[in-house]
Amino acid sequence: MSDIETDADADAPGGSPVYAAPAVDKALDVLEILADAPGPMSQNQIAAATGRSVAQIFRVLSVLERRGYLARESGSGHYVLTLRLFDLAHRSDPIATLLALADAPLRELAADIGQSCNLGVRDGDEILVIAEADSRSDFGFRVRVGARFPLIGPPSGELLLALDHDRAVPGADDDLTERLDEFRRLGYAEKRDHLHLGVVDLAFPIRGGEERVVAALTVPYVATSWSEHPLETVRDRASDTARAISALLGGAPLLGVGTTTGPAAE
Repeated sequence: MSDIETDADADAPGGSPVYAAPAVDKALDVLEILADAPGPMSQNQIAAATGRSVAQIFRVLSVLERRGYLARESGSGHYVLTLRLFDLAHRSDPIATLLALADAPLRELAADIGQSCNLGVRDGDEILVIAEADSRSDFGFRVRVGARFPLIGPPSGELLLALDHDRAVPGADDDLTERLDEFRRLGYAEKRDHLHLGVVDLAFPIRGGEERVVAALTVPYVATSWSEHPLETVRDRASDTARAISALLGGAPLLGVGTTTGPAAE
C-alpha cells in the first residue's frame, strides 16, 4: 500500500482534497512526543504513546536515527532528540520567509482595494517597513520600504504594543492606555494617520507559530472620489489578507478581525 493516500470524504477549505501520509504522520508523532518527554524514552514507551505497534514504530525510529534526528543513550538504548531540528530551524531567515510568503497576498490586496499596503515589524522602539505593495490607482498614499517610525503614534506600532503582553509600555498616559486596550479588544487598529490627517490607517496583526504576533499589515486608506471601495470593504479585505498570511506562517487566524465597523479614532 502506498504511504500517501487521499481521503475523499474530508476536504480542506476551498474543496482541496486532504492527503494522508501515514509514514510522515508516524515520524512527526515520534518527534513531537520526544520533544515533550521529560527524558529519554524506550521503543515500547514511544509505541504506547503514539498508539501504534512496536513493529510500526521500529522502522520510523530507525529512519529518524539514521537521518540524525534521534540518538540512543549508551547503556539503556532509549531514544532522545538530537539538535538536528534546532539546526534546521535556524537555517531559515524568519524575515526572508515572511517576505516570501507575504509578497503575493500583499500585491493581490493592493490590486483588489485600489490602495497601497505595507508590512512592518518591530525593531526595538521603532516599527520598520519591510515590504510594500502599490495599487494600480493613479492616486494614493504609500510608505517606502525601509521607513522607520516610532512605535507610539502609528497604529501599526501601537497594535504591536497592544498585542505584546510580555512587554510593559513605560510612561503610557491615559489616552495611549485606552487606545491599546481598544486595539487589544478589537484585534486590529484603526486610527487617523499621525502625519497625514486625510489618511485613515488600518493595521492588522500577522501571526506566526504559536499565534505569536510577528508583524503588522497596514493599509493607509485615502478616501477620495477616485477610491474604488469604502473603508468598511477595505477593512474586511485587509483583515482577510492578514489571516491568510498568518495561515501561511503557521499562525492561527484571528477570529473577529474586520467584523467591527466604526469611525476611525481621532
